[in-house]
Amino acid sequence: MSGMDRDSELALVGRLRAGDPDAFDAVHDCFNTRLFNFLARLSRRREVAEDLVEETWLRLIARAAQLQADTRLGPWLFTVARNLYVSYRRSRMLEDSHAVGLFGLWPSGSAPPSPFDVAVASEAGRRIEAAIGALPVAYREAVLLVLVEGLRPAEAAGVCGISPEAMRQRLSRARASLASSLNVDEPAFGAAREVPT
Repeated sequence: MSGMDRDSELALVGRLRAGDPDAFDAVHDCFNTRLFNFLARLSRRREVAEDLVEETWLRLIARAAQLQADTRLGPWLFTVARNLYVSYRRSRMLEDSHAVGLFGLWPSGSAPPSPFDVAVASEAGRRIEAAIGALPVAYREAVLLVLVEGLRPAEAAGVCGISPEAMRQRLSRARASLASSLNVDEPAFGAAREVPT
C-alpha cells in the first residue's frame, strides 16, 4: 500500500472489519485517485470510471466486516474495480446488441475535462496515453496495474485471475507493443522486469 507499511495496513484492515468510519476515510484518501485513474484509463470514459469507482467503494463498505485479517487493500480494491469493469463491458455489449436502431434517441453532450484529461494534455502524455489505450484490454490492465499502480506482478495476476506467468507474458508483450508504438527501445519499459513478484 503506497506510503504505508504492512503493520499499519493490517491495523487499518482490522479497523475496517470493526466498522471504523475513520478507517474507511483513510483507505479512500489513499486509493480513490488511483482507482479512478485505473478505471478511466481502462474504460477510456470519465463517466464510466466515476460510476465504477463509486461502486467499488460501496462494495468495500458492504464487505468490510468480511475482509480477511491479512487482506492487502490495494490488490483487493483493484480486483473489485476490475471485476466491476468486466461486468460493465458485458452489460454494454448486451445493450449495444439490442439497441442498434435506437441511436440518436438520447441526448449527448461532452463533460468538462477531468483532472485525468488535463494531466495527459502534453504531447508526450498524449502519445503515451494513446499507446496504452491502443493496447488490447488484457495488456492495458497489466500495464496499468504493474507499471502505473505499482502492484507486484503476482498481485496483478491475482487481480486479473490469471497465473503469475501469464501476467509476466502480458507485461512482456505490452512493453514490446508500447515500445513499437512509441518508437523507443523496449528497455525503456523494462522497469517492470525489476518489480519483485
